[in-house]
Amino acid sequence: MIMHAGEILKRRGLISEEQLRQSAADDSPSVLQAAVSLGYVDERDALSAVAEEVGLDFVDLRLHEVDLSALEGFPQKLIYRQSLFPIGFEGESIVVATSDPFDLYPLDEASAATGRNVIPVVAERGEIARLMKKHLGVGSETVENLIANVGDEDDVELLEEIETDGSELSEMAQEASVVRLVNEILIEAIETRTSDIHIESQSDGLVIRYRIDGILHTQPVPPEINRFQAAIISRLKIMARLNIAEKRLPQDGRIKLRVHGREVDIRLSVIPMIHGEGLVMRVLDKSSMVFDLQGLGMSKEIYGRFSELIRLPHGIILVTGPTGSGKTTTLYSSLLEIKSPENKIITTEDPVEYQLDGINQIQVHSKIGLTFAASLRSILRHDPDIVLVGEIRDLETAENATQASLTGHLVFSTLHTNDAAGAFTRMGDMGVEPFLVAGTVEGVMAQRLLRRLCVHCREEYQPHQADLPSDFPFDALEGRPLYRPVGCRECRNVGYTGRMGIYELLVTSEAIRELAQERASSWDIRRQAVKEGMRTLRMDAWDKAVVGTTSVDEVLRVTKGDAI
Repeated sequence: MIMHAGEILKRRGLISEEQLRQSAADDSPSVLQAAVSLGYVDERDALSAVAEEVGLDFVDLRLHEVDLSALEGFPQKLIYRQSLFPIGFEGESIVVATSDPFDLYPLDEASAATGRNVIPVVAERGEIARLMKKHLGVGSETVENLIANVGDEDDVELLEEIETDGSELSEMAQEASVVRLVNEILIEAIETRTSDIHIESQSDGLVIRYRIDGILHTQPVPPEINRFQAAIISRLKIMARLNIAEKRLPQDGRIKLRVHGREVDIRLSVIPMIHGEGLVMRVLDKSSMVFDLQGLGMSKEIYGRFSELIRLPHGIILVTGPTGSGKTTTLYSSLLEIKSPENKIITTEDPVEYQLDGINQIQVHSKIGLTFAASLRSILRHDPDIVLVGEIRDLETAENATQASLTGHLVFSTLHTNDAAGAFTRMGDMGVEPFLVAGTVEGVMAQRLLRRLCVHCREEYQPHQADLPSDFPFDALEGRPLYRPVGCRECRNVGYTGRMGIYELLVTSEAIRELAQERASSWDIRRQAVKEGMRTLRMDAWDKAVVGTTSVDEVLRVTKGDAI
């Protein structure tokens, strides 16, 4: 029967005779799965053809309303191990989705267990897995294995050896099924483009949340996972080479992984809370990062002016914004754009997030005295042309940065301010003399990240001016529609996929230098910059909404209080 699926695909012209032969020789459970995994045919096309041939319905589970009452009394082992999922009823019969309509034994077993006639429908394997995670929780399959004491194949390769202390908790954390559960949490996060994984110990058990495109999404987890809470946390601490016996003090570590051939760095932070330890993991997927200044979403005008700034012989260029606003990406992209054999670039970072070829990078170690300020003093003895200081946090670092710029170096750094104008007052608040700030800061780029509308499901509509914020550039629409999110299979029903930058570039003019020297407020500096032609974050965001790449609601969410 297995070959029958392959013959159907060949007869329908979806695969060739040679591809059928290679699929049959593959280690996959079925020829159909082999043909899909080898890239010979799209799974949706293959299953639609097979379903039609055998007289079954093909169901798109993204669009199908699942009746969760069908789960009651349905054997979970058939869901986990045979990839079946009950989706509803037809009269007294139960409708069950399968990705292998030729494997009849599990369907017979489901009929016997439920006492109902089974009506099989065909659905994509990935969609069945999505329903399992959505309704039974992340790691649900592995929890079933844990309870049944069944190990599973390891999908994640650790790039550094780990050490254990031989304790009972350490041994429990190293069990194959616990390792598999932790790996599944990490794989799911990486596949969904998660930037941060939050594992929180609460009074009613473990809560797992993924930050995707800047928004936290709670992941359903089965209640049984709470029995393995200590083992999960210990496993992650072991992977990050932390002390699993220390549960009273915060700890920080790093995990290096290879997942499906992709190198991934994970920064782990552990903090003791009332109900147990809380973990947050920052996911740095090296293979998905592209540092291209032109591809960050800057308008042509801002890109042109910023390109001139980063090629100045000396001075300070600041990038500002909250945590997670893309400052590091902008700085790395800038360095790679101006990198050449004729200049020497040295960075001091905490931590070094990505390793850049041709650029000398220093990892800050505050505990041993290697701070931003101390490393910057040493850097200047290495004859650099361009210096990147990860963040200006204190007066000493700020003064060292200004002195470096005055001695002929181009200095890049970041500040945590809400807008570009705030950088001048922030440095003044640290204690830097106003004339030094005015004389050395050549430009400030403030930025945020906006979610992009999913191009597959965004919905156009004709807005009424009265329904839009007062500062919306209605005339710029010229009768064109705006777009809003809907949600579809491509964007996991969120309505958005991916993010882009919005930018506010303040180039220091003589008038702004005078204001900075006079300790003028950030509002006065901002007002002068706008008068000179600076486009604010809000204005740049409205431009993105006008052309349909984001929505009005998203602009309002990200730029609250930024209207001038």
